[in-house]
Amino acid sequence: MPALNKLGQGGFSIGLELPLDNDWSSSGRQANAASSRVAGEPDLQRHAELARLADRLGFRALWLRDVPLYDPSFGDAAQVFEVFTYLGYLAGITDNILLGTAAVVLPLREPVLTLKSAASVDQLSGGRLLLGVASGDRPVEYPVFGRDFDQRGAAFREQVAMLRDWGDTHLPPGIRLLPQPAAPLSLLVAGLAQQSPAWIGEQMDGWLAYPGMPEDHARRSAQWRTVSGGGKPYVSFIHLDLDADADMPLQRFRFGGRTGRKGLIAELQAMRAAGVQHIGLQLRQNRRPLAETMQEIAEYVLPQFDTACIRQGIA
Repeated sequence: MPALNKLGQGGFSIGLELPLDNDWSSSGRQANAASSRVAGEPDLQRHAELARLADRLGFRALWLRDVPLYDPSFGDAAQVFEVFTYLGYLAGITDNILLGTAAVVLPLREPVLTLKSAASVDQLSGGRLLLGVASGDRPVEYPVFGRDFDQRGAAFREQVAMLRDWGDTHLPPGIRLLPQPAAPLSLLVAGLAQQSPAWIGEQMDGWLAYPGMPEDHARRSAQWRTVSGGGKPYVSFIHLDLDADADMPLQRFRFGGRTGRKGLIAELQAMRAAGVQHIGLQLRQNRRPLAETMQEIAEYVLPQFDTACIRQGIA
């Protein structure tokens, strides 16, 4: 699983969660209100430019969520684009950065087409796909797709089995699904997907854990090592507002915090000590321009954890 191996190189790595827009900051909310976008819909005018910048600066992965429908009660359109279509686009405009889903809602999707889409992205990206999967948590979506919300756990298990045998037990004799992945796809799960911890630990290659403080991750990562047998990556995310004052101490808010780069380094070191192997930074609450923030992280933070990171184009 080359993509999974690359994610864990060096023991700890840092990525970014899309969309690359600070639309949850106060200025971003004002811009949203003055536009024709719905609440929670990011401004995607610079999405390609910023994805290329993340690749050049040496961030390890870009993570995409799978949100098929906009639900005003959630108020979050995620990165808007259909996840596999967008992955294919990102594969074409980047060279090195891993492309991860956090996570594809398997029970809503036609299983055979999910396999074909995932294999297509993996081949077109040169083996950079990290396929995060989930059972979904938005009940309104299931009737629209003609799916049973209460049966999503069973549907999830069935689709994981298809991903593992590449549909061989579900296709008519002599029929093949192309393209076939060059190597088994890396499967990571968000949460428990209506399954037991033991099943998740046995079947999945990694865990996408919900955001939390270091002490939360120490407890969760220990549980993950117990059920998975160790050696499988534990991944999580932080909502970050990186202040221009490098010495600003960490001020926590839900799912993350506001801090200067020294506080960010200390928090990431604590995360690493707690057993986290990869952190995806979510910058939607960031008050500063994202390109400026990404460059600062690449120059001062990435080298603290990854001495081999590629840091081209740093201002």
